[in-house]
Amino acid sequence: MGTCWIPANGKWGQGVRIWRFFRTLNYRKLILRLIFIDLTITLAGYAFYKAVSEDAAPVYLTAAVEVTDIEHAVLADGVLQGKQQVDVGAQVSGQLKTLNVAPGDNVRKDQLLAEIDPLPARNALRQAIVSHEQLIAQKDATAEQLKLAAQTYKRYEELGPQAAVSQDDYDKAKADYRELQASLTSLEAQVRAAQIKIETARIELGYTRILAPMDGKVLAIVTQEGQTVIAEQAPPVILKMAQLDTMTIKARVAEADVVNIHPGLPIYFTILGDRDKRYDATLSAIEPGPDRFASQASGAGRSNDAVFYNASFNVPNPDGRLRINMSAQVRIVLEVAKDVLTIPVAALGKRNPEGTFPVRVVDERAHIKTENIRTGINNNVRVQVMSGLKAGEKVVIGETLKSESSGT
Repeated sequence: MGTCWIPANGKWGQGVRIWRFFRTLNYRKLILRLIFIDLTITLAGYAFYKAVSEDAAPVYLTAAVEVTDIEHAVLADGVLQGKQQVDVGAQVSGQLKTLNVAPGDNVRKDQLLAEIDPLPARNALRQAIVSHEQLIAQKDATAEQLKLAAQTYKRYEELGPQAAVSQDDYDKAKADYRELQASLTSLEAQVRAAQIKIETARIELGYTRILAPMDGKVLAIVTQEGQTVIAEQAPPVILKMAQLDTMTIKARVAEADVVNIHPGLPIYFTILGDRDKRYDATLSAIEPGPDRFASQASGAGRSNDAVFYNASFNVPNPDGRLRINMSAQVRIVLEVAKDVLTIPVAALGKRNPEGTFPVRVVDERAHIKTENIRTGINNNVRVQVMSGLKAGEKVVIGETLKSESSGT
């Protein structure tokens, strides 16, 4: 229970006034405290709002309008081959007696590269010659017999039925004459066949000498000296050679791009070992069928694999720097422009109905304005500006929040 204070003189008026004073004083303190708390909350809220507003404000990523070269090209992977590339094989069976070249050797057309044991082929030629001579002798003998038979038959025929010649003798003379005629015709055919065998044996003897089919360089030795080759099966390969003064590149072009290219377009490529050196050429041909078409079974349906077409071109190789089966990064140039205004493709907005593109530009006061520009070559990285911008202007290519840009 609270204590009630009563004045000594018994008068209440003065005490009530004092109590009311202290009570009013407590209310004032309470009100001041409430005002202070409210002010504190307001200031804290304002500070938080300002901080959040600053963090939420976008920071624009910009790029300058530059004067550069620009090209639109089809990219493709290619493989280098010799312009002429052949497998030199054997056309007769036998042991490889000599091999006169090694990988890297330069050879001339008709130079002796290797030799298969010629003895079996030489003996076959000799046998063919002997058989031919025997048939000629038989033919000559039959020709003499036919001459006598013809004389007898002619005499019997001239004497007629009044002569003292029996019918049997006449018939026999006639039969002998015709039989010898047939024999001579047969022998003449056999002589011609024997002559063909001689020519064939002579050719096969020549096949034991393996000659270079062209000028070129030996790439690889497939069959070693002393090995036996059997020509009756798959033609055995002795060595591989190619002409490397001019190289042929086959570039695999995706089906989405092949419709945009044609022979005559400029091309350049680099190789993996020297990306700084550029080789220039001109597209010469595009194969009508996809690159795997030759190996597909007839009537086979299309697979889900990506489809590529071979685009080929030649390039001089006087120093021999380019080699067989090197990889090439090929660019088939569709369009090119020199010293023109360009900006990143990311700066373009949605295409307008009239064909222009909106671009956000940062002016001198750091304000953002929108300009509609006309574009030219677009290679999906940069785009040519035909009108609407000047060199050095800043265009917006993206934006981010302040907190994100500062990493907080």
